[in-house]
Amino acid sequence: MYHQLLKAKIHRATVTGANVNYEGSLTLPLDLMEKAGVLPYERVLCGNMANGARFETYAIPGEPGSGAIVLNGAVAHLGKPGDRLTIMVFALAADPETAGWQPRVIVLDEQNRIQVERGR
Repeated sequence: MYHQLLKAKIHRATVTGANVNYEGSLTLPLDLMEKAGVLPYERVLCGNMANGARFETYAIPGEPGSGAIVLNGAVAHLGKPGDRLTIMVFALAADPETAGWQPRVIVLDEQNRIQVERGR
């Protein structure tokens, strides 16, 4: 049997921009993607802590170290600069893999710098 488990979470990410004219996606700095274990073009589920909106899209790598987190395409209507997001990625794991499962979690400050790291 397989289970869908939280693989990675970027918590309290601050939206820095929104571009409704882009094809779609969520731009994340490559260094944050690597720390959290999010792959380029991987599906992400986002929760906007400011307005309660939840949306799915995919992550695209942005400039490492920039702190830029940008809502692109239709999801640009679901948030604005200054909103805080919880960005989640899930994985399928077989029963033997689920024992002791720990997601990788990073918690960010207002400038999207890592404050806490935990997990795998």
